[in-house]
Amino acid sequence: MTRATEPIAGVLGKVLGAGRPVGIVAYDGSRSGPPDAHVRLDIRSRKALSYLVTSPGELGLARAYVSGELDLHGDLYTALHHLSRAHIGDLTWAERMRLLRSLDPKALRLVEPPPEEAPAMLRRALTGLRHSKRRDARAISHHYDVSNAFYEWVLGGSMAYTCAVFPHSDATLDEAQYAKFDLVARKLGLTEGMRLLDVGCGWGGMVRHAAKYYGVQALGVTLSRQQAEWAQKAIADEGLSDLAEVRHGDYRDITEDGFDAVSSIGLTEHIGKRALPAYFDFLFAKLRPRGRLLNHCITRPTTTERARAAGFIDRYVFPDGELVGAGHLISIMQNTGFEIRHEENLREHYAKTLAGWGANLDAHWNEAVADVGDGRARVWALYMAGSRLGFEQNKIQLHQVLGVRTADGDSGMPLRPTW
Repeated sequence: MTRATEPIAGVLGKVLGAGRPVGIVAYDGSRSGPPDAHVRLDIRSRKALSYLVTSPGELGLARAYVSGELDLHGDLYTALHHLSRAHIGDLTWAERMRLLRSLDPKALRLVEPPPEEAPAMLRRALTGLRHSKRRDARAISHHYDVSNAFYEWVLGGSMAYTCAVFPHSDATLDEAQYAKFDLVARKLGLTEGMRLLDVGCGWGGMVRHAAKYYGVQALGVTLSRQQAEWAQKAIADEGLSDLAEVRHGDYRDITEDGFDAVSSIGLTEHIGKRALPAYFDFLFAKLRPRGRLLNHCITRPTTTERARAAGFIDRYVFPDGELVGAGHLISIMQNTGFEIRHEENLREHYAKTLAGWGANLDAHWNEAVADVGDGRARVWALYMAGSRLGFEQNKIQLHQVLGVRTADGDSGMPLRPTW
């Protein structure tokens, strides 16, 4: 005689906790949660259940959702907000196995992850050491070489894939991205005739802004071939070819030096904690005396947390990504020789930026799915909603740090900030 299994939706509802405004419908026909819930999870198969229970941390929800074995009805951000408070990922392995046996013993099996998932770190090591040029190129390609059309739908007219700066709460995403580039330009003190190096330049937003509005000779470099091709075309279309250039390659291969300013907007996250001293040494050497560096990147809220990304972010979004605390970055910059002149945290701005990207993806969902596939579109939707929550809850931050290469103590800086 076999023991009867329990209704899946009812048990999962208990795991979520009483009073959680989330409905659950499972493949065994069971239901739980408020009948009028604005958010509902559809557990469509044993495969979804296996993903949810046997994968570590939040990876199970990601695998089930990306594969389409779990559907979510309602706002994804709202759903993640409620699920994050349930702490399902904190269950021990023993608790997970007991839960799975009580629900559906046939779901207790190894399931291959969705094809959108990058290999585990140990398998990635076959492509080279972490943060070697070859492995970095593959990691960047995994995230950025998806489809320029897809990014146009998500990012909007600015094609800026970094935190915007909202001059006021009602500013549009394009207005906020313009404000971000202009803030960077003013912090760097750009004026006509200067030379700017923008490392990790993406689709060339900072390069084009500096050339167009400040008359700066701007050079950008990106590891993504698709980004470089798009940026070069945009530069030509805007008539900026005499001032601006975007190259496809590794920033470490830039041979020019004597730049008046260097901007690094969203690259440091990909550098790796151990490589940060060499990274800032390289940027320092590219600057002339009194030249400025603006480093803009996502950080941890403390300097004591693990730097290496794990789970969903490492497998689906930024393979080999590493985040450190702002204090750690500042210490390395100081030890390199930079004088730190200004620092600010823009995490609320990144939450608003992600909300805008998420709304853009929703508005172009059918086109995005047709272009990159349902699984890849789901990855980006989950990533943006989850990251927005992370910034709002102060689990991650966004810091801009301004440093200067002084000349015998002369910083060339104004007595008070002019931006």
